[in-house]
Amino acid sequence: MNTIKISLLTAFLGLFLVSCNTAVAPIVSTPIENIDTLPIKTAPLSQAQYKNWMLADFTRDTIPGMSVERAYNEFLNKRKGQTVIVGVIDSGVDIEHEDLRDVIWVNEDEIPGNGKDDDNNGYVDDVHGWNFLGDIVAENMEYIRFLKKLKPKFEDKTESSISAANRADYEIYTRAMAEYEADYQQALSNKLQYAQLLKQLKPAHEAIAAKLGKEDYSQEDLSGIKQASATEQQYIGMLSQMLNFGDTVPDVIKQLKDGVAYFDSRLENHFNFDKNFRTVLGDDPDDFSSKYYGNNDVDGPEADEAHSMHGTHVAGIIAATRNNNIGIDGVAKNVEIMPIRAVPDGDEYDKDVALAIRYAVDNGAKVINASFGKQFSPHPEWVHDAIKYAESKDVLLVIGAGNDGLDLDQTITYPSDQDKAGPERSGNVIMVGAINYKYGSELVADFSNYGKTSVDVFAPGVKIYSTTPLNTYEYQQGTSMAAPAVAGVAALIRSYYPQLSAKEVKKVIMDSGLTSNTPVILGGDPSRQSNFSEVSKSGKMVNLYNALIMADKLSRL
Repeated sequence: MNTIKISLLTAFLGLFLVSCNTAVAPIVSTPIENIDTLPIKTAPLSQAQYKNWMLADFTRDTIPGMSVERAYNEFLNKRKGQTVIVGVIDSGVDIEHEDLRDVIWVNEDEIPGNGKDDDNNGYVDDVHGWNFLGDIVAENMEYIRFLKKLKPKFEDKTESSISAANRADYEIYTRAMAEYEADYQQALSNKLQYAQLLKQLKPAHEAIAAKLGKEDYSQEDLSGIKQASATEQQYIGMLSQMLNFGDTVPDVIKQLKDGVAYFDSRLENHFNFDKNFRTVLGDDPDDFSSKYYGNNDVDGPEADEAHSMHGTHVAGIIAATRNNNIGIDGVAKNVEIMPIRAVPDGDEYDKDVALAIRYAVDNGAKVINASFGKQFSPHPEWVHDAIKYAESKDVLLVIGAGNDGLDLDQTITYPSDQDKAGPERSGNVIMVGAINYKYGSELVADFSNYGKTSVDVFAPGVKIYSTTPLNTYEYQQGTSMAAPAVAGVAALIRSYYPQLSAKEVKKVIMDSGLTSNTPVILGGDPSRQSNFSEVSKSGKMVNLYNALIMADKLSRL
């Protein structure tokens, strides 16, 4: 009897919400179109514009943002929406960040700190989400994990000596070895280049900072130096170039130091053939029967929370508290961020990803952001099944297309809901490429993957300013930043138009975007060009203003 009452109540609430929505006046506005006829911004962006370009409007700011502020000002500030939970599967999230703590999901069915699984979901004290990595921070690349298993079997073997039964494994082995050798040499080269540049830059900066009496000097300050010695002239030339890569030279020095540390970590951990990082977790990544491992520490084990940098940045793009006069404004209001830690410094495990998706779905997420990926996958079927499970529960997944400058119609990456240029396995996944703030031939970010049948849409992903651990803010870039921009748009649509299904929200986002016939450079290679309209399935860049107009019309059919 109680089940019947609950079902009837749920049905009544659904009808009530629909009737409430239709009682609101329809959106009457003209979508943004024909952007190829609009003037192009030629002046450099100001500091304020850099920090907010993702939210800008093409027609008013001549910047290819998503028209977020315009949508709020004209549509959303006079309407009320429902709360939407967005699962953020990532490296961890600083849930105490000043601009995020008010939007972090709370599991009301769990009593904090009592060491019990109060809601009987298998995860003890999961008050704000779950950490499938436990105390793991560093990890191998997936191709190293493959090589650990396959190298003893195939090392020094020729293709002609491989039996038919072993051909598939041998092909993986040769691809993995080629990937490892190329990546290792690139990481080593990059580390040496960063270290050498840092060695040259530090004395130049120290000398000029002493001469000017300040460290945060500008290009104008450098130009104003009179009677510079020959050595100082060399320093000024170098420092002028460096200011193209940061707001101040100390910013550039920090980037270089971070770069050296990153490549050191790659060389020490990503390519490590000797260490099993998974041992500390006590879980077998090849056994899907064990599902309850890890802990509830969603920001991870390190005191400085450096490992949660990526996830915190992603969470801020989606839903940093709006209009609080702190930090930044995220794309979406009415959002609760559910942090799920499953992405280490290295490649994620398929098992962790699959369980993270299922955790998000089972705990109420209606949108899931997945800003990660890899080119090798031992258990892709586990992730495919999780995506199908999410589809059965009407949950939308937003996935970053990746940062290798590749045509994904020719090269499969994981996670994905399709093989090379093949049919989609589900209708609830949006694959997102990254665009630049520069309209024209450089519109597609030089690192972004693309694909006429494999990538669905593009969104801002270059020099994106967002939250970082311990109440800080930084610029980052990648399709990892483009995906949460779209996740924020999806969350807003689901907030104001809850009767639309995940598949309908995907269709709205893809169909309502802005398109252009301008030729764009792909993969940073001027010899590879195509019209922007031909490098994704929709041929469009996401636009919230247009999406809300279309969602409003669709909700009234």
